[in-house]
Amino acid sequence: MTNKLTLTLAAIDAANALDPRLDEGQPEALLYGQRMGAECDRLFPEADPLLQIASRGQHIERWVLKRADYPEGRTGYLTWRRDLADHHAGRVGELMTEQGYGTDDVDQVARMLRKQGIKRDDLVQALEDVICMTFVKWYFAPFAAKHSPEKVLRIVEKTARKMSASARARVLQEFDLPAELAAVFTD
Repeated sequence: MTNKLTLTLAAIDAANALDPRLDEGQPEALLYGQRMGAECDRLFPEADPLLQIASRGQHIERWVLKRADYPEGRTGYLTWRRDLADHHAGRVGELMTEQGYGTDDVDQVARMLRKQGIKRDDLVQALEDVICMTFVKWYFAPFAAKHSPEKVLRIVEKTARKMSASARARVLQEFDLPAELAAVFTD
């Protein structure tokens, strides 16, 4: 790993370590970033450094913009999500610039974090696959336990649609899903 990559990942972790929310006794954003980084390494052992940065910084400082500060309903939710993506892209870009990354690299990571080019840009798609696999591995079971089977199925369908064919195949290989959910991941 290059020094500027190592320093950028450490800076993202330092920012996320300030998350006041805890998950398993750790700052929530820090734990999520570490899980994303580990999943990126597992899925893409020779990952482009920009994918490594985007994976680690995908939820940088997520607690800063609270969902409760936005109107209820779909429009408020989508506005919050857009503002979060802009915040993540801006903060990661600042940290990358501090470590000597150029404008082209910062812009590419920003596109990845904003999911601009999903299904068209290989790096954006790779990040989406990392996000979805992290969700299935770490966050799906707690989510499913809190929601109706109908809502769980809708979320699984949305998740599968965002994934590449190879990532969907990995889900089927790696996870023991009920038949109705597994069917969503078949081509």
